[in-house]
Amino acid sequence: MPCLCSHRRFCPGACGPARRGRPRGGREPPPLSRPLTGAADSQGGACGPVCAPTAHPWRPSTPHGGGKFGFQGKERRVSACVAVTRHITKLQLCSVTSAGPLKPSRAHSPAHRSRPISALFESWRVVLCQLIVEAVLVPRDRCTQAAGVGRMEALAEASGGRYRSSAEESALEVSWVQGFSNKNFSFINNQTACYPCGNYILFLDIETQKTTVLQCQTGQVGAFAANGNGQVLAFSDRRLNPIIYIYTFPELSKLTELKGNAQLDYTLLAFSFTGPYLASYSSIPEFILSVWNWQENVLLCSESQPGVTATSLSFNPMNWQQLCSVNESSVTVWCIERNNDEHHLKLNPVELPDEQGSVSPHKDLFFPVSHSEDSYYGPDLPVSAIAGLVGDEAQTFMPRNYIKHSVHPTAHCWTATSEIYVGCEEGSILAIGAETCSVSVLQQKPLPEYMYKILDIVPCVCREDRKRKSGKPKDLQKPGLFSMAFYDKGLYAAGSEGILLFYHIKGQQYEMKVCADILQPISSLIFSPDYTVLLLVTDQGTVYTYKPAHGGEAVKLLDTCSSCFLAADFLTPGNKYCVSVTISGEVQVWFVKDGTCLSKLNLDIEATAMVCCPSSNSVAVGTKKGQIYFLDVTQAEAPRVVHRIFLSTFSVLSLHYDQSGQFLIARAAEGHIFILDPRPSKLFQVLGYMVLADEVLDLSVVSDPENDLVEVMVLLNVAEVQRARLEVFFLSSALITDNDKYVTEQGMLDASAIKREQYDLDCPLSSAVRLKDNIVYGYCTCAPFICKYHLSEENMLEDPSVYLSEKRTPSNQSGSGFLCLSPNSRWLASAAKDGVLSIYHTFTMDTLAQKHCHSYQGGGIRSMVFSLDGNFILVNGESDGALVCLKWKKIKKIEVEEAAFHWQSLLAILNKSTSNENIVLKSMAEFTPESLPEAKFKEPSLQSSNVEVTEEDGNVTSLYSASTSDMTWIGQKIKKVMIEETQRFGNQKKELEMGIKKLRKTIQKMMHENEQVPDIEKLEQQEFNLDLEEQERLQAEADQEVAKVRKEMEMETLANHYLQDVIKQECWDAMCVKGCVVKCFHMPCEVRNYPLKERSEEELKSLEKVLQLKKLETADLKVQKKDPEIESETALSNKEGEKADEVMADDGTLYCLTGSLSSQYGGDTSILYHQWDLHTREQKINQIVLLKDIIYKVKIAFNKEFDIVAQQKKQEIARVKERNIRIREILAQLDLQVEVWEPAFTDDEIPEQALTVQDSEIKAEKYLTEQEREKAETLANLEMERRLADTDNERLRALNDMMGGVLEVKKEDILKIDIPPPSFISKPEHIWSDEEKEIFREYEEKVKELEEEKEKYRMILKNELKKLEASIQQTTQNFDKTVCKLSERKVKLEMVIYQEELKIVNLIYALLLEEELDTREAGLNHFLMKKEKEKVKTAKTIQTTESKIEAYADVYENAVAEEDLQCDFTKEFADVPEDLLNELSQLYEHRPKTPKTELLLDTANPYRDCSVSVEDYTEALTLLMKAMDELDSPEHMPDGLDQSVWEHFCLARRNKIKSEELVKRKTRTLSEMQAFLQRRVDDNDNITLEIEGIFQELTWLQKEKVKLQLNLTIQFLLKQGQVELESTEIPDYSDAVLINRSVIEELNCAIMAQGEKKVASMVECKDFSKGIFQLEWEHKKMRMQIEDLNQKARDIVTLHISRDRQLFLTELNYNSRIAHRISVMEQSLGIMDELHKKNVKSLQKRIKELEKCINLKIQANYELSLELKEMLVSVSERRHTSEAADTKYASEIAKQRYQEILKQKHLRGLVKEQEEQFEILQAEVQRLRSRTFPIL
Repeated sequence: MPCLCSHRRFCPGACGPARRGRPRGGREPPPLSRPLTGAADSQGGACGPVCAPTAHPWRPSTPHGGGKFGFQGKERRVSACVAVTRHITKLQLCSVTSAGPLKPSRAHSPAHRSRPISALFESWRVVLCQLIVEAVLVPRDRCTQAAGVGRMEALAEASGGRYRSSAEESALEVSWVQGFSNKNFSFINNQTACYPCGNYILFLDIETQKTTVLQCQTGQVGAFAANGNGQVLAFSDRRLNPIIYIYTFPELSKLTELKGNAQLDYTLLAFSFTGPYLASYSSIPEFILSVWNWQENVLLCSESQPGVTATSLSFNPMNWQQLCSVNESSVTVWCIERNNDEHHLKLNPVELPDEQGSVSPHKDLFFPVSHSEDSYYGPDLPVSAIAGLVGDEAQTFMPRNYIKHSVHPTAHCWTATSEIYVGCEEGSILAIGAETCSVSVLQQKPLPEYMYKILDIVPCVCREDRKRKSGKPKDLQKPGLFSMAFYDKGLYAAGSEGILLFYHIKGQQYEMKVCADILQPISSLIFSPDYTVLLLVTDQGTVYTYKPAHGGEAVKLLDTCSSCFLAADFLTPGNKYCVSVTISGEVQVWFVKDGTCLSKLNLDIEATAMVCCPSSNSVAVGTKKGQIYFLDVTQAEAPRVVHRIFLSTFSVLSLHYDQSGQFLIARAAEGHIFILDPRPSKLFQVLGYMVLADEVLDLSVVSDPENDLVEVMVLLNVAEVQRARLEVFFLSSALITDNDKYVTEQGMLDASAIKREQYDLDCPLSSAVRLKDNIVYGYCTCAPFICKYHLSEENMLEDPSVYLSEKRTPSNQSGSGFLCLSPNSRWLASAAKDGVLSIYHTFTMDTLAQKHCHSYQGGGIRSMVFSLDGNFILVNGESDGALVCLKWKKIKKIEVEEAAFHWQSLLAILNKSTSNENIVLKSMAEFTPESLPEAKFKEPSLQSSNVEVTEEDGNVTSLYSASTSDMTWIGQKIKKVMIEETQRFGNQKKELEMGIKKLRKTIQKMMHENEQVPDIEKLEQQEFNLDLEEQERLQAEADQEVAKVRKEMEMETLANHYLQDVIKQECWDAMCVKGCVVKCFHMPCEVRNYPLKERSEEELKSLEKVLQLKKLETADLKVQKKDPEIESETALSNKEGEKADEVMADDGTLYCLTGSLSSQYGGDTSILYHQWDLHTREQKINQIVLLKDIIYKVKIAFNKEFDIVAQQKKQEIARVKERNIRIREILAQLDLQVEVWEPAFTDDEIPEQALTVQDSEIKAEKYLTEQEREKAETLANLEMERRLADTDNERLRALNDMMGGVLEVKKEDILKIDIPPPSFISKPEHIWSDEEKEIFREYEEKVKELEEEKEKYRMILKNELKKLEASIQQTTQNFDKTVCKLSERKVKLEMVIYQEELKIVNLIYALLLEEELDTREAGLNHFLMKKEKEKVKTAKTIQTTESKIEAYADVYENAVAEEDLQCDFTKEFADVPEDLLNELSQLYEHRPKTPKTELLLDTANPYRDCSVSVEDYTEALTLLMKAMDELDSPEHMPDGLDQSVWEHFCLARRNKIKSEELVKRKTRTLSEMQAFLQRRVDDNDNITLEIEGIFQELTWLQKEKVKLQLNLTIQFLLKQGQVELESTEIPDYSDAVLINRSVIEELNCAIMAQGEKKVASMVECKDFSKGIFQLEWEHKKMRMQIEDLNQKARDIVTLHISRDRQLFLTELNYNSRIAHRISVMEQSLGIMDELHKKNVKSLQKRIKELEKCINLKIQANYELSLELKEMLVSVSERRHTSEAADTKYASEIAKQRYQEILKQKHLRGLVKEQEEQFEILQAEVQRLRSRTFPIL
């Protein structure tokens, strides 16, 4: 039956994604097995043309093939298969390009095998659906990422072995690890140092230098720390949600795991000196400092520092409750405050000094010390208020000019007095007090002379000698300190100079001496726990030991590589030594068994490849520059370079030896492959090279000793197709023996030398290896599969050049990978970017072993290699700096025997050649650049072939001048060929050179002659060029350059056009009034107008709004003035008011008070607010709007005057031009050559001219296209023909000949009239006849008359010329006066505008100051709220702490009471005799000495007197009980005491001691709690003081705001020269108050009114008697009022009482009744609110459902978009088909359909509009109905 898969990757037999890993749930699913029948394999796997119906390819099986779980019955299998097919069909999959992870369900676990087959298949169907969806969501171009890097994070989360069985993992074990990924060293005990390297932690015994390895099972090691006192270490893994692991040494057993809140990585870990405490610091995005109790796995406290990346972290050894964290620019001291079982972190930042060492006091910018106030600028506010900051930023904001450049801390250490020494990058040392955070500078940057003076251990001469030898001189001008370590007697420090310094510090003074000099920058200093050994770790991977007690030089302990490993290989015979090389060119030789570094050699060049020769103990190293270095490693302790070959300028990508060591194949860039003879006896001769067309991805070499051939298979990357291409060529031994026969003169291999075959494979591969019998294994790039190919014709597709994979094996790896074959071709290893190494059996492809030796964080595996005997495997990482040696732990015996047999047989073949070649290799001299064999390519004598060096052949001799030491092998070959050709064809070359010389002279002569001939006969320069090909090439290059330059110019022109359009739009088109100039005719005076933009609608609306508001205010003010009371009060002061009005009406006074003269220049100042009335913010804003409007109107008024003058100038220029026409006519008649003054407008006067480019402005020649050139030639020909036609006009020619071209002589032409002389005038006068004389006399009279008439006419013309010139001069001078007056007016107008703008500036500044005050107030309120919250929190903490203290005090009292009860010693031992009782009493009070650990007894430890934490009391009590064992021994028992009494006594004494220790512990805990409470009380008091200060600040702000509103800035105009003072001294007006003149006048009026009142009162006293009558009248009035009130009472009695009134009168609790009714209404309102909330919740649920629907629709749209792409392709194909058919009828139908579609769309739009209108009308009807019938 046909295959049911839509793509081969779904079939497990081909490339099915059957992962053997554990799913996320933690269960171990069985893998998917291959088809059971052999028919499927014979047909190319499950994806062959036919699938066997008896065995379904998706049947699950057990992990090892046993207990097969299959289906019974053919029909059931077929139905299940059809079900899977139907599901795939529903998804409409066409192709799948990536393999997603397969997640089997629980149906395949052994506990669920009894489930029905349908349920099992349903579960597998769900799994298949997940797989298909994952595959569809991955784009084709990201298939590698989906299969690789995208899964690495998930793979690393499950502890490395999640996706492989434990048997496979345990098959390999780590033999040793070498490398140094970072400089994080630490001591785990007194003799063992440890450091991370890749996925491992290495433990180095400093005495024996043996290494122990601990592997991190979850990936690369992140942060790392060790505690030498407790012999524990902690490290984190690098993955999502990393974990901190705690291990013990030397057991290397895991104690616990700490899981924090870090998402990405931990950067720092630190153990406390005593106690079970660990501090961790996470990286981005949390930046959290956490403190753990790792013994109890409890997070004690944590605190975040957003954006702060710490570089070092440490506990105070004397007090674990203090930490210090350092970053690149700051130092922070953390205090851990303890409240019984609660812990809190408190941050104390340290103010660092500047680079000069001065510590400036901290300046609080948010609360300045004092408030300075300026009468004009207002109060001095903080910079945060000026910046407009309100929130938390206002407290931390600091301007750039306030930021000081402080020192940059790099290292720190704690002292025994709890001080912190900090080393800085600048070379200074700081001392910081942990309690006060005060800073003092111990050492400034030392001078070079001083450094040389203190070299008291290493002599200066010796140091200079070592510098010269190492070639690495140090720059003492930059002595940065990178590491520090505190010692009992002082401080050790080191840095960039490589000098270990010791500081003996006494207070602020110190003595310094040099202890060691290693000439390498020292990155860290680490003391052993017993402080006997100091480790010096350098940046170059070297570790030194220094013993402070003994002094002397530093001893090298470890010399690792300074960069990442590039490659490693085993040295023949493969079981003793191995060689590695780093990227920097450092070669190391290792001992295979234990990884001991035997020697090191630095090539000082960037290496790219390395391989060991099987036939000799030589090593080939390829470089990036295209060179190959050959090393002699016959002596492993002293490798040396013996030869170097410079192949080409391309970098060497890889090197390969065949197994027999006959050939060395070097793969270079650009498809170059070089074949070399690897034998030292042949001096590593290059046999030849070949160039492949495509990119080379991989290369595999297979030896065939039977046929004496070496098969080389090259994997090529074909960019055109998604397939791989293999190219195989064969090398025979004849290539070595008879090299010249198979290699061309240029060094390329001849086609007859190699037999090349080419194969195209069906899948793209990244790596491939070749076995015998034409079997190839390839690592697929698009999915993690290993494909097996059999290069035979029966495995080909229909395309005869494409081979189909025979079998596909899932690799269970992520990322791009490569394959490696074991020497016996029995094992196939695959390595990938996830760092997992998998080894398969090449015949069955069963997994033999898997090892997670590297991680994807370190780039995965770079290279790996098998040893010749197969016992060891070398694997090095990409960038983790680790070289791992693996060895077999569990392997079948037959596999070992096969590998050993192959090794022995191979050594038997190679032994003879190896010994011979090694002898030659030892005899070779060490390589130096001067030892290259240049004699072979010495230049022959070229004197016979010397030629003249000219421009044409000047580069001939340059080829022979190159030194062969700088030439590549290819270049030497080419040079040799050219030399041979030169020698062979010397005579012919001479003849050709002579012929060329002759030809050159001939051509030069012809060119010279060509220059002499006329232009019409000249030949083009290119016609003399004989080299047409070179001419075409140069022409093509020139055309390309012209096209390039033209494109650049076009782009530049386009950019300029865009810039022009932007400038024109902003500065020209947007102007309603364009800027222009009016200039004088005769004076350098000009006047510019005001360019104005059109005011926007928003500005006009704002202006209209302000004007309307001003009108309303004016009207309201008029109404207030008409108040009768005001009129009565001011009636007496009418005269004074009239006088004041007259004064106020004075123009000068008005202008003085308004502050400007804008009313005189077109501005209406009546609409402005008075300057004394601008108190509110709205008034000031409105005033600014009105002032801007006045400025705009003033400018408009001036522009109108300007336009009149500009128009006048146009008229004057027109008049001058008219008069100049007549002047030119007169000058022409008078025949005078006088220049006529012609006025004209400049570009400034007509700015439109600047936007138009005239042809005369372009200096460059205009470029004409071919069409334009032809058109211009046509027009020129037409013009020429027209002129020729005009010259052939007979009528015009006759008129010119007879009458001078005119028919009538005008008066203006009288000056042109000449009387022709008589014909006889040429004769002598004495031979004239009388008649001739008469004629001559008449001629003279006519000439005289004509001259008189001409002179009269000349006088008339001259007078007219003078009048015209005078008229022009007068009119232009009058215009110049007009322009000068306009200029003077503009100066005054500028003054007016500046006056108004000054008002605007003052108002804006007042608004800005008010805004700053509001901002400051908001910031203070925010800070107040924050402090109030802190106060509430602190109060709550105080309350909680007090309750805890009370509770703990009861516990403490109970413990004290229990101790007191146990103190009744005499009662308990009352039966003991008195003498024994006294002796027992003394023993009862005796206590053993407090035991201490060995560390604390060590005198070299500076922290031996450290405090003990509460958690250490258990350990201390245990030690005390151990010490009590000696006192409880019978030796101390008094004589005569019973044994039972003694035992009872010892037990009582132990209980007494335990109770005492318990009371001590509780006393300390209680004191800590009380201290914590006291600190919180102090914090509460400080917060209270801060809140009081905030309230004072707010009160001051309120006063300033009120003062700002009342204290206005007034602008006055004072006339110049009228401000006079009585004395020369300027009086002090600081306490003066400016008041209005009307106030004084009103006061005078009030005084006069009071005088009048006094006179009136005197008159009233006089008439007092009249008041009696008035009183009687009032008495009568009151009687009448009584009657009116009685009548109203009667009316009230007869008033009708309604029900409400009765209820009000009868109800005693009327208010309660009303309240009850209100409560009932509120309840109903509450019910309505609840109903409303329910409705809101239901609507929110509906919204969520709609959002889900939207997401589904988006997903559906995405799928439809994919289908749309395919449909667009089909549509385009059909369109092309339709266009090819060219049917007119189809196009008409399409147009009709298009019109119908447009019509339908239009109808739909109309329907939608009508629906919207209908809904609007319906809503309106509903609204009207609710208004008409509100009850309904």
